[in-house]
Parts: sequence; C-alpha cells; structure tokens
Amino acid sequence: MSLQPTDTALVTGASSGIGAATVRALRARNVNVIAAARRIERLAALASETGCVPLELDVRDRDAVAAIEHNHQVDILINNAGLGRAMGSLATADIADIERTIDTNVTALIHMTRAVLPGMLERRRGHVVNMSSTAAMHAGPTALYGASKAAVHKFCRDMRNELSGSGVRVSEINPGRVATEFYDVAVDDPEVRERVQNTGITELQPEDVAASIIHMVDAPWHVNISQLEIVPQEQIYGGYHFAVLS
Repeated sequence: MSLQPTDTALVTGASSGIGAATVRALRARNVNVIAAARRIERLAALASETGCVPLELDVRDRDAVAAIEHNHQVDILINNAGLGRAMGSLATADIADIERTIDTNVTALIHMTRAVLPGMLERRRGHVVNMSSTAAMHAGPTALYGASKAAVHKFCRDMRNELSGSGVRVSEINPGRVATEFYDVAVDDPEVRERVQNTGITELQPEDVAASIIHMVDAPWHVNISQLEIVPQEQIYGGYHFAVLS
C-alpha cells in the first residue's frame, strides 16, 4: 500500500508539531489530508498553506469521532493527538489531569481507530499509525504518561494480531525528545518547564518524525513496519540509578 493520490489520510492533533509536519509531508506526496484538531484557526492557516481539509475536532468527543467514517472515507489514520499531564508525582496529581491524559492518549485513540476500521475492513486496505513514545518501553519518572503510552504499545501489538489477513496495517512510532509544544501543555510551573525543556541536546524536529511516518505509510503493500523508535543522536536509555533513603 504505497501512497496514492486517491488516498485520504486523517491526522489528529494536526494544528502544531508532529501533526502539522505530517500533514505537510502527506500533502507533498499529493495525498488528500483531513487535518483534525481543536484549534480551528491554526487549521485554517494550515489549510491555506497545504490544501488540506480542516476538521475542528476534540478527539474526546465520542459522537464527533463516531461520525467521522460516515462523512469521510479514511484510508490512513495517523493517531497523533496526545498530551502529558500530571508529569510530576502521581501522589499529588490532580484527578482531572489523570483522567484527561488517559482519555486523550488511550481511550480517544481506541475510539478513533474503531471509527475508521469498518470502512478499511470492507475495502480490505488501510493503515493505522499510532503515536506512542519511548516512554512506552523505557523506565522514566512520569508513571502516568508512561503507562498511557505503554497501553498504546500493547494496543498496536494486539491489533496486528486481530487484523491479521484483513489487509489493514498497524504501525507504532516511538519518538524520543522532539522540539514541540508538548511541555508547554504538560508543565504549568514556568521554572520547572524551563528546566525540563532545556536538555542541551539537538532534539528531533517534527519534520524528522513526519519523515518516519511517511516511510511507514509509503512502504510496499506486503511490508508492515510494526514499530519504529526514533530518538536524537544524543539521547540514550539505560544505565544504573541508585536512590538512597535518608
């Protein structure tokens, strides 16, 4: 299933960052793109720039998500919408932040996939690309966010089994640090946000991740890139850590 001008891709979280970069990359390949997000003014600017179709959508709106397949034929779904809240201690996390993180990163992603799957199965072709994170596979200090992305990882693995022989592909992409607005939303305290954001490394750009997504969806029909981890050259995982109680 290499990209065709007749394909229609739906990209969630398309108003900025990786989502907007993916819209631009798909439009550069002459794919029809529905760019979905809550910030309609940003989508309007993106539509003027790229020719995508803007769709004002909160992925947590169940009725709006369920209506998508009735109004659009979706051949490629890029489940990019996501966020991180309660990034500090779970012990002091706000209940609303916990629910918002799980609802956006996990539940909404599942509902979005459910909305487009019947059409893909009927046409016996389609591709679902789910935005996960390196946090899904490596231990980190953000238990809630890591758990939400680990759920996406398991969902992708099991969907590959569930859809075996259907003609529908499922891929998971796991980026490390990317220069986006993620921490502007994730961290409220300006001093903490500044400290977390300034890693001192050359982080990935949204266009780097978008290029990897294009690599996934443009693969020949007999190829399913099940999982792809992409990190900055200067970011590594592992090692030993010790915490001494005092």
